Amino acid sequence: MGFFGSSAPAQLHPVNPPLGVFPNYCVNHPTTLVLKEKAFSFSGDNFSVKDQNGVPVVKCSGKALSFKDRKVITDANGRVLFHIRNKLIAIHKTFVGEDDAGNEIFRIRKRMAIGTKMQATFRNHSTGQETTIDLRGDFWGGSGDLTVEGGPTVAQITRQMMNMREVFTDNQTYFVTVAPGVDLALMAAICICFDEAKNEDK
Repeated sequence: MGFFGSSAPAQLHPVNPPLGVFPNYCVNHPTTLVLKEKAFSFSGDNFSVKDQNGVPVVKCSGKALSFKDRKVITDANGRVLFHIRNKLIAIHKTFVGEDDAGNEIFRIRKRMAIGTKMQATFRNHSTGQETTIDLRGDFWGGSGDLTVEGGPTVAQITRQMMNMREVFTDNQTYFVTVAPGVDLALMAAICICFDEAKNEDK
């Protein structure tokens, strides 16, 4: 499978200063997000992104909205974190994350470049700098890396997770292991958008 083969994933090192938009979602230990293929369709379904212990990290709601191209992402208690909007007029497939006031928090777009499938840009809360994360590899094909542009790998995607407990898994389940110090809510948002873009290609 080339660069993204089935070999054991490399160790993810802690990221310092923290990386992301929501500092409360940066924890000091590795966390694995459990994802279901097609669970994130903009069809209006509700769902949760959970960790390896079955605890919800974020929840997504779309049924109460008038348009299928928008999702509301909340914390586990229902507090709104951001909205994800499907930007309909764009050269490349683009999703925009916005706060309640309509201010852009992040932007995720499909790339045509060789190797990089999609790209997320946001202003890093801890540094105030514009930051880019690239997805390289095949997101739903078995493995891939989420890498800071010009920097380290901050999350890895695999089909299998050893020693899983309390989570029902099957061949449509994927696992995104996130490095310590990386925003779990932002990683969940990136995965939601990656999955939606993948589904629209079918």
